[in-house]
Amino acid sequence: MLSPSEIVTSIEKSSLQKITFSLNKTFWLAFLAGAYIALGGLLTISLGYGFPGITYNNPGVQKVISGLFFPIGLILVVIAGAELFTGNNAVLIPSLLNRSYGISKLLRNWATVYIGNFTGALFVAYFLTYLTGIFNSEPWHNSIINMTETKISFSFGNAFLRGVGCNWLVCLAVWLGSASTDMTGKCLGLWLPVMCFVAIGFEHCIANMFFIPLGMMMGANVTISEFLIENLIPVTFGNIVGGALFVGAYYWYVYKRC
Repeated sequence: MLSPSEIVTSIEKSSLQKITFSLNKTFWLAFLAGAYIALGGLLTISLGYGFPGITYNNPGVQKVISGLFFPIGLILVVIAGAELFTGNNAVLIPSLLNRSYGISKLLRNWATVYIGNFTGALFVAYFLTYLTGIFNSEPWHNSIINMTETKISFSFGNAFLRGVGCNWLVCLAVWLGSASTDMTGKCLGLWLPVMCFVAIGFEHCIANMFFIPLGMMMGANVTISEFLIENLIPVTFGNIVGGALFVGAYYWYVYKRC
């Protein structure tokens, strides 16, 4: 297992590789990451909302079940290889602060990955979930609609703070996954923090690129502008702060500057 300071060094090496990828390669790796996170979301819906008799009077059970299975998405991203916007919020920061590259390269990566993630998430939502009709029956159909409408009911500040908490934990998962050199350790490190954010109820912008459009396809009373303004934009900014500030910049400062 790597020490905390060695994790930062390992992250820096990873970021220097990521920043050299062509836009085409970055986009297609990002497409995969969006699809992987969406597949994790699909599994979460299938199992988390599949036991209404148990979870109706025990809402914490539904959160635990959802949290147990959603991390498969990040595990696939890190181990199989893909580019995830929320992970890159932290991973690209230490080398940026070391002036290994400029802000323009970081923003180019974030923008390309964000678009690629969105495309991959929509692909799974439409082709593998909506068109297959796997959630057309109850209790999944109404559960998806209720979840979608709940997600756009938060105030801007609430959604932002939920985004901060989410990506603080997601990027800590990336940090823990980077600390291990074996498959079991990586999976465990990636799984625990992600399980926490799902069970707590924080908001992940890439996951919401799957959940909310899927709910809209299935009849949720949500418009595109509501999706963007009430959820995706504030959650995205919150995710950036949670990952870039509380993980990437924080650990760079502690282990590379102090």
